[in-house]
Amino acid sequence: MSSPQSQALPAGMTPSAKAVDAEKLAALRRTKFLATAALVVCVCVFAIAKSLQGRWPWLGFVAAFAEAATIGGLADWYAVVALFKRPLGLPIPHTAIIPSNQNRIAENLGRFIEANFLAPEPVRQKLKEVDFAALVADWLSDRSRAEGLSRFVGRLVPQMLQAIEGSGLREFATRRMLDRLGKIDVAPLAAELLSAFTDDRRHQRMLDEFTKIIGNFLSDEQALAVLREKIREELPSVFNRFRADAYLLKRIVASAATLLEEVRADPDHPLRGEFDRFVHGFIDQLRHSPDYAKRAEQLKRNFLARPELRGLALDVWKSMRGFIEQDVASPDSMTRKHLTNLFVEVGQNLARDPQIRADMNTGFVVALASFVESQKSGVSGFIAEQVRRWDLGQLTRLMEINIGRDLQYIRFNGMLIGGLAGLALYSAELLLLAN
Repeated sequence: MSSPQSQALPAGMTPSAKAVDAEKLAALRRTKFLATAALVVCVCVFAIAKSLQGRWPWLGFVAAFAEAATIGGLADWYAVVALFKRPLGLPIPHTAIIPSNQNRIAENLGRFIEANFLAPEPVRQKLKEVDFAALVADWLSDRSRAEGLSRFVGRLVPQMLQAIEGSGLREFATRRMLDRLGKIDVAPLAAELLSAFTDDRRHQRMLDEFTKIIGNFLSDEQALAVLREKIREELPSVFNRFRADAYLLKRIVASAATLLEEVRADPDHPLRGEFDRFVHGFIDQLRHSPDYAKRAEQLKRNFLARPELRGLALDVWKSMRGFIEQDVASPDSMTRKHLTNLFVEVGQNLARDPQIRADMNTGFVVALASFVESQKSGVSGFIAEQVRRWDLGQLTRLMEINIGRDLQYIRFNGMLIGGLAGLALYSAELLLLAN
C-alpha cells in the first residue's frame, strides 16, 4: 500500500520521532504480511478441500468457510487499498478516495474544527481552566525576568518618545491641558487653596516673615538714608536746620521696630487679628464675589494666552526627553531600576490579591474568546489551505503509519466474518436440499 519512496522518513525529523515512525512502519509491515499470508492460506485450504470433497464430504464445510473467507479478505483488501490509491493501478471509479477528495476533506476538516473546537462556549470553558493572572504574577515576580522586561522597555523608550513627538501627540496633549486649565474656575479653587493654607493659622507665618523683612529694611543704612531724604523733602526748611528729619526718622524707626517686636512676640496681637480678618475676608470674596471671579478669570485667560507658556511646555518636554534618553542609555539607569522594582511589586501584589487575579482572568477570557470568535473563520480557512497543500505521498504515508495497522485488521475480520457467513450459507443449503 506504500511505495519505498513514500515510506522514506522525511527530513528534519528528530531521532526520537524517526525511531517511533520506524517502529510503526515495521509493525505495519508485519501485520500486512500476516493478513496477506492468511489470505493465501484461505485460497490454499479452499483448493485442497474442494479437490478432496468427493472423498470426504465433510470437507465441504471447510471449503465453504475458506471460499467465503477468501472473498471477504479480497473485498476488504480492495476497500483498504481504495482509500489511498487505485487497486492494481486500475481506473476503477470511487477509488483513491483520499487523494481524489483532498479539497473536500480540507474544507470539511476546516468547518469541523471551526464548529466543534472553536465554538464560543467550549473555548470559554477551556480558557477558564487557565489562571492567566497567576502566570503573569509568577513571571513578573522573578527579578531576572523583570529586569529583562525593563531593559526591553528601556530600548523602546527613545522610539516611543520620537513617535510621540512625530505624531503630534505632544502638541495635542499641550492643547488639551490648556483647554482643561481654561475650564477651571480659578476664584473658587484659589479660595479653597487659601482656606487649606490658613488652617491652624499657618498664614501667620507669612506675617512673621513680613515683619522680619520690614525689620531688616529699617536696619539698613542705605534704606534709612533714602527715607530720611524723603522726609527732608516734605519738611519746611526751618525744620531741617534743627535736624528735625533725623529726629522724625529716629522716632519712626523706633516705633516701627517696637511694633514689629510686639507683633512677633504676641500670638494674640491685635495686628494679627486684623491680618486674620483681612485674609478670611479676601477668601470669602474669592469664593462668592462675582467681581473677584471675573478678575480671576481675566488673569487666567491672560496667563494662558501668553506665548511664553507654550514655550515653557516645549522646554519642559525637551528637558524631560533628554534626561530619559540619557538615563536609559546609562549602564546604571535609574529608570530601568525603578521599572524593575515596579514590575516585581506588581507581580507580588497580583499574587497576593485573589480578587484582582479573578478580575484579570475574566478579562483574559473575554478578550481571548472574542479574538478566537473573530478569527475562527480565518483559522478554518488556514487549516483547509494547509490540508490542500499537503503532499499526497506524505499524507498517505502518515495515515498509513498511524492507522494502517488497524486497517489491516479489517482484512482479518473480513476473512473471519466472511468464512462464518459462508459456513452458515453452506449449512443452510444442505438443510434445504435434504428436505
